[in-house]
Amino acid sequence: MTANVAGYLLQMLASRWLGVTGYSEFASLLAVQLLCAVPALALQNVVARERVRGADVAALRGLQWRCAVIVAIVAAVLVPVVTAVLSVGVLASAAALGAAPALVLLSGEQGILQGSRRFRALAIVLGAAGVARVVPALVVLAAGGGTAPALWAAAIGVVVAAAFARSTAGSPASRVRAPATQRSPDVTPEGPPGGAAAAGAMPGFTVEGPTPATEGGAGTRDDDRPSGERPPAQERDVFEDEAARSRCENAAEPAAEQPWLGGAADGSAAGRRTRGTSGRAAQSVRSVGVLPVLRAAQVQAALMALSSADLIVARVVLDEADASRYALGAIAAKIAFWLPQAVGVVLYPRMAQPTHSARAIRDALAVLSGIGIIAVVGAALAAPVAPLFAGQDYAPIEGLLWLFALQGALLAVLQGALLSAIAVDRTALAAVTWLGLAIEVVLMTCFARSVPTMITTAVGVAAATTMFVAVIVLRTADRSGTAEPGVSG
Repeated sequence: MTANVAGYLLQMLASRWLGVTGYSEFASLLAVQLLCAVPALALQNVVARERVRGADVAALRGLQWRCAVIVAIVAAVLVPVVTAVLSVGVLASAAALGAAPALVLLSGEQGILQGSRRFRALAIVLGAAGVARVVPALVVLAAGGGTAPALWAAAIGVVVAAAFARSTAGSPASRVRAPATQRSPDVTPEGPPGGAAAAGAMPGFTVEGPTPATEGGAGTRDDDRPSGERPPAQERDVFEDEAARSRCENAAEPAAEQPWLGGAADGSAAGRRTRGTSGRAAQSVRSVGVLPVLRAAQVQAALMALSSADLIVARVVLDEADASRYALGAIAAKIAFWLPQAVGVVLYPRMAQPTHSARAIRDALAVLSGIGIIAVVGAALAAPVAPLFAGQDYAPIEGLLWLFALQGALLAVLQGALLSAIAVDRTALAAVTWLGLAIEVVLMTCFARSVPTMITTAVGVAAATTMFVAVIVLRTADRSGTAEPGVSG
């Protein structure tokens, strides 16, 4: 919430300080920056998903550095392209694109926290990142700086936020054990025969901070609870038992190499099961590469493009004043879009677990729809006071703010549906969103020549795309839920 409020404050004050003629450049470059954040958002989702499945933190950090290098190269190539297409300064374009590699590193650390269910630490990082990005830009704008200096200040803030996120996520120090029901009979609380000191951490069990507390004992937990404090029973069932089961079922080394896991030498059924699950996990842990990030990135790219394309097209087809008014109205869309961000953050780890995925998807879409309705009503009621903050030059869009909020609310539901697709690695669904984007751009470019026409087109495309994707996701979740024994809801 802190990050979102800071972002909205930046746009509101920038619209006043830069004026109706200067804000269009700033807003269009912010839209480009959002598109450049696509690899970062995709990386966060992939890292969180693989962390839930037991991937090693060191391997995930190696992945985020590889992605950051790729993004830096692409961003450098795109600087002259953005400068020419949007008719903006080269320094401003470089500033908007230059933040992309740092955003990748920041999002990678956020994915580690999210997948580890350290939501308190994640909330601190998200809030700090929003403040670190916005405050330097506000200081520059307040001092009379233009678009380029403000965006460079924001980019430096992102670098600082990435370093803070890395420090907060920290380095894992010991193993996490599976529940007793999931361990091999030969595995004792002290580890394999011979003791933990002789064998070290159990292969395949994710390293992440001190060992969780045992019954009546103390320890540090993934969700940042104080030592010895036990969570509610339902939360333990959902977040701890399933996480430990996922780690146990994804052991990193075959049992044949670890006789103390049981069954490796005698060929028993238990041994065959252990070898099968451990083999799958070894492949899962070692196969975390750039390809899953690219698959998730094309989903995020479709969503971010659909949420930002209208701002970029407005810069091309509308005059300077109307483009700035449309950009200010789009703040209402961004508020409605990002307001329920925490819903996806909290429910995403459950979406990535087959036994809870269907219920988590239904819960997410229901909550997002409810928040969207509240956002649209709030925008309609607050519309008369908008010119007081932004200036009377923006009064012509006062009656359209509820439409902008509706667009953002629809895209928030679409984001929840697409997140569920990433969680189960069914990213082909993004094709529907890409089709919606193409239709929107064609319609706006050919027919939209005013603010009302632009936003009406955007809302219509967002509604059709969201409805189609949501229906597919819900039907797929229902089929998957009936196929899983013991799934509730």
